[in-house]
Amino acid sequence: MTVKQVSALTGVSVRTLQYYDEIGLLKPKSITAAGYRLYDEKSLETLQQILFFKELDFPLKDIKLIMQNPQFDRQKALTDQKKLIKAKLDRLSNLSDLIDRLLKGENDMSFKEFDMTGYFNTLDDFKENHLDEIIKYWGSLEEYEKMQGNMKEKESVIGQMAVKQYGSIEKYTEAMKKNLDNFTETMDRMQEIKDTAEDYIEKNKKLHQKLTSDLTKDTASDEIQGITGELMELINRSLKGIDMGDNYWDLVTDGYLTNQAVREATDKIYGEGASDFIGRAITVYFDRLSK
Repeated sequence: MTVKQVSALTGVSVRTLQYYDEIGLLKPKSITAAGYRLYDEKSLETLQQILFFKELDFPLKDIKLIMQNPQFDRQKALTDQKKLIKAKLDRLSNLSDLIDRLLKGENDMSFKEFDMTGYFNTLDDFKENHLDEIIKYWGSLEEYEKMQGNMKEKESVIGQMAVKQYGSIEKYTEAMKKNLDNFTETMDRMQEIKDTAEDYIEKNKKLHQKLTSDLTKDTASDEIQGITGELMELINRSLKGIDMGDNYWDLVTDGYLTNQAVREATDKIYGEGASDFIGRAITVYFDRLSK
């Protein structure tokens, strides 16, 4: 079957099938001399499995591991994903109940809609399987559980932050789970951030001074955008690859433009109007990147 025939049969777009081939997730049985991809029954069976895991909200990188790596713990992956889906269903149910109450004219919105069950389940799973690492970095299991307790007390605050910064609690949980799955590497990166903090702060300050040296300049000019780009690259390097969420830069920009405390602190250091200037410069920078 050709890629168009497979697309017509399964409803998966031609471009998606081509992308699966490019990343090595679903290779065609053969490619003709003219460059056409050809698929057989085995290919369709593989695609069916891929679609199954996608329906369960597995990331493509995990699907590839499940499909191709015999050492990958498929059972654990399914169990973990089931917990995430259950948490998502519970949260959606809470949101549905909230809408029903609001439609009835009730105005009793609480923060239980920001349910963090999946997040805390992931922390519990980590506790069960990584005791040595917990003792190494927290000192004792008791300290780790104390940290969990403190976070549960702030569940609604963390939930609001997760939705704002990551787009959803599920995405926040997934990012945190990724960090825990690579915990030693994550902690090494955090230590590196700590070790280079002074150098980062100095460079960050100099770039801010350079950016705001003349607040009458056009924030869309090549000069200002060049400095803004340097600042963004510095910050990204300092994060050491840690997932800060899809909305991280929107929140940073919004802070400069609308957060009174950020605006007052920035203007005090770099001059009146500096916060607004920086916010507008960053907005232009990311607008151009998105085009």
